[in-house]
Amino acid sequence: MENRYLSVTALTKYIKRKFDVDPHLQNVFVKGEISNFKQHSSGHMYFTLKDEKARILAVMFSRYNRTLKFTPENGMKVLIKGDISLFESSGQYQVYIKEMQPDGIGELYLAFEQLKEKLEKEQLFSPQFKKKIPKYPKTIGVITSPTGAAIRDIITTIKRRYPIANILLIPALVQGNQAAPSIVHAIQLANEQEEIDVLIVGRGGGSIEELWAFNEEIVARAIFSSSIPIISAVGHETDVTIADFVADKRAPTPTGAAELAVPHIDELLGKIYTNQTRLMRTMKKKISIQGDRLERLQKSYAFRYPHKLYEQKLEQVDKMKEELIKGTGKLLEQKSEQFIQLEKRLVLKSPNEQVIQYKQKHQVILRNLNRSMSLILSKNIQKYSHVISTLEALNPLKIMSRGYSVVYGEDGKLVKSTEQVNINDRINVKLSDGTIYCEVKDIQGGSKNE
Repeated sequence: MENRYLSVTALTKYIKRKFDVDPHLQNVFVKGEISNFKQHSSGHMYFTLKDEKARILAVMFSRYNRTLKFTPENGMKVLIKGDISLFESSGQYQVYIKEMQPDGIGELYLAFEQLKEKLEKEQLFSPQFKKKIPKYPKTIGVITSPTGAAIRDIITTIKRRYPIANILLIPALVQGNQAAPSIVHAIQLANEQEEIDVLIVGRGGGSIEELWAFNEEIVARAIFSSSIPIISAVGHETDVTIADFVADKRAPTPTGAAELAVPHIDELLGKIYTNQTRLMRTMKKKISIQGDRLERLQKSYAFRYPHKLYEQKLEQVDKMKEELIKGTGKLLEQKSEQFIQLEKRLVLKSPNEQVIQYKQKHQVILRNLNRSMSLILSKNIQKYSHVISTLEALNPLKIMSRGYSVVYGEDGKLVKSTEQVNINDRINVKLSDGTIYCEVKDIQGGSKNE
């Protein structure tokens, strides 16, 4: 009876086999809206594909999604191709996506807009980072296909406009899967060449797929990091790539890039001729002005009568000499008078006089000090004598010398009354010249008797 019942695992495996062998569930084309999008650290993509009435879980493994030109987002409508199967652990059916593209707009266009928005937020298009194109470059580097029409147009234009410039071709692939790394390598190689003043990076026209290498992020970042100014020249005037936004200058065509890279020699010759004419006119005017000045100088009094001018100067020297002698004598008198006044003031404020005055003050102070010290000493001697007399009067030894004595008990305490001793107690009688050790035999005048 129990053999009728299937385990959940067995049932799930059976249903999964049904899904896997059903040809109608293989290579299914489905369109819907992305929600709950999540990209795992492994690179796998998990999301829900839904429409107005239903939804289905979707998985796109990294081996399929790494070729996507755009980044899936919540709310994006997409067209997918994949297989329908069952995920055994949860028992849920889901679509395993092999291919995916945006619904309504092209995949490449969406990738272009997403990368453009990303790089714009990072300020790779900001004018503050644009480098100036040199006016008179000596060497122009060109990164393009060596066999394309673009290089021929660039060389022809540069040789026609500015034949003194050197052209250095750095070959690169400009179409296909390996084009972007090839362009990046060429830009890095060009930056190692010190003689290159400006770079032209581009190719001729083509479809968006053919031009796609110039929309790759690695190419954009290589252009931004270049220390050499870069002019982009991709396709025709209507073609716009990410490289155009990042480059320091955008040219509508390769020919236009060559025209931006170098000046026209006819324009330079015209400027040189104009400057030469202006210089000659200025020099003639300058010579004329200086000639008139020379003529005026030659007709001047100094050139016509130099000896008279010399005599006038000699006369001026004599007058100035007299004024100098007078001024010197007057100045000497003033300084002598000032010296005499200073000498008198010095005599009045002579240090010797001050020393004598201070010596006299010192003697007066010294006498006053001695007098004060004598008075203080006399007073202190009197105080000392008075204190000594008082001490001698209060000295117990002095009293004892007159026949008095002091009695101490065995415990060393002073005996002041008969009540402090008993019969047979030992006492010490202190005299002025010694001590008598006694034993009490009798007590009179006290209350204690044998």
